[in-house]
Amino acid sequence: MLFLLSPAKSLDYESALPADLPHTLPQFVPDSKKLIDVLQQKSPQEIASLMSISDTLAGLNVARYATWSPKFSAKNSRQAVMAFNGDVYEGLQAHSLAADDLAWAQDHIAILSGLYGVLRPLDWMQPYRLEMGTRLHTDAGATLYKFWGKRIAEYLNKRLQADATPVIVNLASQEYFKSVDRKTLKARVVECVFEDYKAGQYKIISFYAKRARGLMARYAIENRILSPHGLEGFDLEGYAWHAASSTPERLVFRRRVAGA
Repeated sequence: MLFLLSPAKSLDYESALPADLPHTLPQFVPDSKKLIDVLQQKSPQEIASLMSISDTLAGLNVARYATWSPKFSAKNSRQAVMAFNGDVYEGLQAHSLAADDLAWAQDHIAILSGLYGVLRPLDWMQPYRLEMGTRLHTDAGATLYKFWGKRIAEYLNKRLQADATPVIVNLASQEYFKSVDRKTLKARVVECVFEDYKAGQYKIISFYAKRARGLMARYAIENRILSPHGLEGFDLEGYAWHAASSTPERLVFRRRVAGA
């Protein structure tokens, strides 16, 4: 079973890393280099327009593209699960995972990426910004979905080929999961949905749902969950599986905070 996560826009390349943290190399470096070659041709103004970001952020990322190298090292990279710093990763709290937990995560978690295709938690990653929904024109077409084509799904199939009943647990956003070609994918897909009680009803609240995806990934890591049924015990930060709202392919977890 594999758990899919989205990346984060916020990055952390400053905080201290755990001692003796192992690393691996990304799987699609030649493809990443092709995308970098395209991005390096664009001005800060073009990047700002393409990504709908400020001039300051555009300048930062143009500088990142300029210094990006197909050779990864401890000087220009850090492990992906330690570099991403958004809501999902605040829920995951990878810095506090034990070495054997990180080793398990390496085998069971895949992080989808616009630039890198798929990253394992301990894959070295150079800083970047390139959301999967960006309409970046390449020789393959007008979008990153066209660029990656079937390759991400084929890679996931390879990761799951030893499983008798392969399962993908989707903890990624729709923007990123669209990069997985469902016709190519040879696995059952189970989605986890996190709802909070607000204004008289249960609903998905983006900030809380993102954090909960990271919490679910951590729960799976610490409990070595290898089947969708095992996820039903998830109870971190007040969430609980809601059987009546769930189906085998859509597991719903709800939380009602006191006073809500």
